[in-house]
Formats: sequence, C-alpha cells, structure tokens
Amino acid sequence: MAGFGLLSRPIVTWLNQERSIRSYPLSDFERISYELRPCDILLVEGRSRVSDVIRWITQSTWTHAALYLGRMHDIEDPELREIVKHHYNGDENDRLIIESLLGKGTIVRSLESYSGDHLRICRPSRLGIKDGQQVIRYAISRLGVDYDVRQIFDLARFLFPWYILPKKWRSSLFQHHAGRSTRTVCSTMIAEAFAFVQFPILPLIKQSDESVQLFRRNPKLCTPSDFDYSPYFEIIKYPFVDFRHDQDYHLLPWEGRENLTEDENRLYFGPDEGPNRTVVEEAIGEALKTSREAPLEGEFQPSEDQQNKDGS
Repeated sequence: MAGFGLLSRPIVTWLNQERSIRSYPLSDFERISYELRPCDILLVEGRSRVSDVIRWITQSTWTHAALYLGRMHDIEDPELREIVKHHYNGDENDRLIIESLLGKGTIVRSLESYSGDHLRICRPSRLGIKDGQQVIRYAISRLGVDYDVRQIFDLARFLFPWYILPKKWRSSLFQHHAGRSTRTVCSTMIAEAFAFVQFPILPLIKQSDESVQLFRRNPKLCTPSDFDYSPYFEIIKYPFVDFRHDQDYHLLPWEGRENLTEDENRLYFGPDEGPNRTVVEEAIGEALKTSREAPLEGEFQPSEDQQNKDGS
C-alpha cells in the first residue's frame, strides 16, 4: 500500500493542478460571503484537471460542492467545535466550509479558498434549525475520511452506456458492503448528511391512488449539479456585475473589442455586433410572406372553388 501511495502521489498532484482564475470572476464573492448561512451548499466551477474529468462525467459546469459551516461560534455543540478546531488552525472568526478533496480527504477550510472562483449557493428550503445542526454533525463526523477516487471512475462507468461494456467492467457503484464507508467524495458526503435528517435532494416519487411515496436516491449517485437541479433547494446567484430592480440592464458597461485578447476575440463580441433591428424586421417580413404564400405541411388549404366563393 505504501508503494501504491508513492506511485499515486504524482498523479494526484497532476490532477490537482489548476488553471489561472479569471481576471474578473462571474460571481461576487463578497456578496456571496455575506449571504451564506450554515448548511448552505456552495457549488464551485472547478479549475483543476480532476474538475475537467468530473465536468465530462456529469456534463455540468459545477464540479465541486462544499457545505458551509459558518463561523466557529455558529456550531452550537461544544464537542463539535472542539473537533473542528483540531482540524482547522485559522482564526475563529473565519467563515468555514467542510469538503472532500482529492489528495486531502474530508477537511475544513476557510471560505476564502474560493474567493476567485465562480460560485453558486444552494439553500435547503425550510430546513429546521435542529436538523441543520444534525446535518453539520454528520459532516463533521466525516472529517479525516479519505477521498474515494474509485467512486469517480465507478460513476463514469455507471453513466457510460452499460451494454457496450463487458459485464465484468460494469460499475460496482451499488455493491453493498457492511459497515460505514471509509472513503467518500464531495457530493456524496453532503448527500449523506442531508439523508441523515431525511431531507430530500432528488428522490424517486411513486404515486398510487391512495398515497405518495418517496425513496431516497443512492448518495453515491449524487453529483454537484443535483443540488442545482433539486426542487428542494433555493438557488442564489450574485453576479460580479449586476443590476438592481430599479436599474436598466441596458446600462451595463458593454464595451467594444479593444481590451480583448486574441483568444477572447474568437469567443466574445461587442454590443454593436450581431443582428440589428433592420435584419430582424426583414426576417419577420420574409417569414410572413412565406407563411401567406405556402401553407405548412398538413395545414388546410381551400380549393379554387372555395377561394372564388369567398372572393365573390
């Protein structure tokens, strides 16, 4: 096992290498920091190579999820605070998150770690205060648990068309093992924490004549984007450049191409480029002319006798 660790360390380092952050992020970190509440889920658009793998597997922008704990004094249970202090050496007034990371396992970090990233808040709707503390209790109980690399590949195999693969290569994601898992990934750990208080994420719903039944989804199938899709979580966004309800979005600081790099020039254009009103009106006129001259397939077209009768 020690040899495997030495072999895997360079791979983990390579996978964790990150691209540089955007010059101007898509989300306003200061406003997000102010808005966050304990038990909120922070979705992250990752910049590492492992994030690219997860993005390809899940087909989603959101490649990582972290659970917001709040500041140290927001954790009511003194024993839980003691455990968190053992895992975090920073200031007690820091805003803290708990997350599972490749190469680090389940850890506590400062929210500032994501100050330059594209973020989104997912807030569990009507989660009770007591249940919220239990969600945090579960997450803290997982501190120190290793990151489950195999689960990522099992998830990829599960999402891959199974009939193409030989049976022995199919996903082992649903093999049940006695006892508690000793490894996890970010979204699975958070999904388990909410399942701990029976809070739904994307349940299976069965409806009969007499009742409705809900079934919890296997937490190992949970991906960061599931919290975004879930109807049981409110989505909160704070864009870096925003307009208030009393402002006009036409007044956003749209600019020309002067400050774009060569690569950006291929992806973005200025406000004066693209279709203008004249082009749109001409297209509408052509569409009206076509619709009046040639009926759509299956559309009723009167006969010449009927046309003559209507015209008489």
